[in-house]
Amino acid sequence: MSAIGAVSSCSCLRSGVWLLKPGMQKMSSFGLHTAARCAARDYYEVLVLGGGAGGIAMSARMKRRVGAENVAVVEPSKTHYYQPLWTLVGAGAKKLAASARPMGSVIPSGVTWIKSEVTALDPDKNCVWLKNDIRVSYKYLIIALGISLHYEKIKGLPEGFNHPKIGSNYSVQTVEKTWRALQDFKEGNAIFTFPNTPVKCAGAPQKIMYLSDAYLRKTGKRSKANIMFNTSLGVIFAVKKYADALLEVVKDRDLAVNYKRNLIEVRADKQEAVFEDLDRPGVTEVHQYEMLHVTPPMGPPAVLINSPVADAGGWVDVDKETLQHKKYPNVFGIGDCTNLPTSKTAAAVAAQTGVLDKTISLVMKNKLPVKKYDGYTSCPLVTGYDKVILAEFDYNGHPLETFPIDQSKERTTMYHMKADMMPLLYWNALLK
Repeated sequence: MSAIGAVSSCSCLRSGVWLLKPGMQKMSSFGLHTAARCAARDYYEVLVLGGGAGGIAMSARMKRRVGAENVAVVEPSKTHYYQPLWTLVGAGAKKLAASARPMGSVIPSGVTWIKSEVTALDPDKNCVWLKNDIRVSYKYLIIALGISLHYEKIKGLPEGFNHPKIGSNYSVQTVEKTWRALQDFKEGNAIFTFPNTPVKCAGAPQKIMYLSDAYLRKTGKRSKANIMFNTSLGVIFAVKKYADALLEVVKDRDLAVNYKRNLIEVRADKQEAVFEDLDRPGVTEVHQYEMLHVTPPMGPPAVLINSPVADAGGWVDVDKETLQHKKYPNVFGIGDCTNLPTSKTAAAVAAQTGVLDKTISLVMKNKLPVKKYDGYTSCPLVTGYDKVILAEFDYNGHPLETFPIDQSKERTTMYHMKADMMPLLYWNALLK
């Protein structure tokens, strides 16, 4: 599934909690939403690529800066998803429908919606190319194209999802299969994977493991389950404070963590998962599974790879403090598609929007950007149906906690914030 139109799988915290209040105005009419083939104009003062969290939030901010008629969003998807909810959908705690809204309902009123895909970027000529050889020019460009999922890089996928016992919380097509696999579990291995690539929300691959453990305990099947987390990384989480807390959870619940193990093949007809030992390249292990949750390899959108705006890895090459492109001063990046050295989460996007808004406002006035992004990101680590460890940290892996408590402790209050409060904040504050 394309990451465009979806959002990263952690919730926003520090940026916008105060925005949730009674009497918040309801969104006005959908406004001007135009298909690419009959776009009102072929030039916009601000052109936004991508209708995910970053793209919609920035189009709302740019509407206030330059007027709705001067802003356009290029986005092919008909539906906008609040993907952080999929962790709970995969565990049966939320319904998939609760994560979706029509794209037209989240694009700011009056902003042009160009329903097409970007096929090429030409920043030297201040334009982009869309399908059917449509050219759209801009004065300022905001790239918010998200991250792409690559199930096909695992042998046997995505066709393996046609079989039972296998799911993935990262795709709208497969998240409900995770819940079915969990419900159908009888006995054997329940395996959860983490790929050998950048991912959006590094905590999500293990959140479903903790929820599955809780479900199997609740249904009396835990004694028949061997739960294992096979991760390509050498640690369970990048920030030591939260890693130590998670290792205590792992120990208390008798969960197996196998490091430097990368999923390379799924034999769904035999219910077998093949992992490569990254410390011994070419050496593989085969595990039989009763349940398998796959976190797919991920990478930059294809249109960015080898484009003028990308670094060697294919990510939008921006200044990590201002989010302004390093070569093209009228080009900016936000969110998962950038090479910002922080976790790819919606919380990061929430923090980035304020910085980028200020950066662009100063650039528009021919001034140098001064506001700096510190790498803030957050991941509510769901460890049960009523427990969350709330991880918040910066570029350097230093905790940047919102509340005057030890957030490395499992807390029910944090679970309710993740499950109930954050979706409201997302739809009613961040996107607006």
